[in-house]
Amino acid sequence: MTKRTGPTNQYMLELISDLKKKAIESKENLWKRIACDLEKSTRSRRVVNLSRIDRVTKKDEIIIVPGKVLGSGMLNHPVTIAAWSFSDGALDKIKQTNAKAINIKDIMKESAKGKKIRIIG
Repeated sequence: MTKRTGPTNQYMLELISDLKKKAIESKENLWKRIACDLEKSTRSRRVVNLSRIDRVTKKDEIIIVPGKVLGSGMLNHPVTIAAWSFSDGALDKIKQTNAKAINIKDIMKESAKGKKIRIIG
């Protein structure tokens, strides 16, 4: 028998379920893709530094990181970042640049259609 991989965190499983329901309701593949990325094992999940986010985004853009945001590097413009989790250093630097750090569940409620949202990672 093989060992189960993927999330065991109850909140993560609930989020994945909500994302899949949202994908069906809104007929938007973005939510399904994020759910599939979050279903991966912790080692396979995305980890993105602020320096990378700064390089690939423009001012006032909305992005989703289906994983963790780390605080290496600087963020030089305000963006909205939705992620599963943030390091303490990343949160401090995000607040310093007047950017927003929110969880994926909140962005799912705010942007029902998923328009103008990019996945980074």
